[in-house]
Amino acid sequence: MTHVVAAPCFDCKYTDCVVVCPVECFYQGDQVLYIDPDECIDCEACVPECPVEAIFHEDDLPEQWKEYTQLNAEMAPQSPVITDKHEAKEGEQCVGRKK
Repeated sequence: MTHVVAAPCFDCKYTDCVVVCPVECFYQGDQVLYIDPDECIDCEACVPECPVEAIFHEDDLPEQWKEYTQLNAEMAPQSPVITDKHEAKEGEQCVGRKK
């Protein structure tokens, strides 16, 4: 089992979550972060750190975002690892802006 970054992260890319990950399983795409399911240890440290509540255990992923499980698995290995906090993207399509 693993955790999944879902739609609320899209075009927002807050990186609060990456600094608490003990195994460095976050990867940076152009508009969203990904979690590598082969590296995630299900510690849940990242879940409360996400200001837009975009990280879910795959068993708790809302039905409308189920495709993000496969997307994370496919895109994480193709993307650069991210371990440091960066300025958020907060693009025009960011619906989960940090309050």
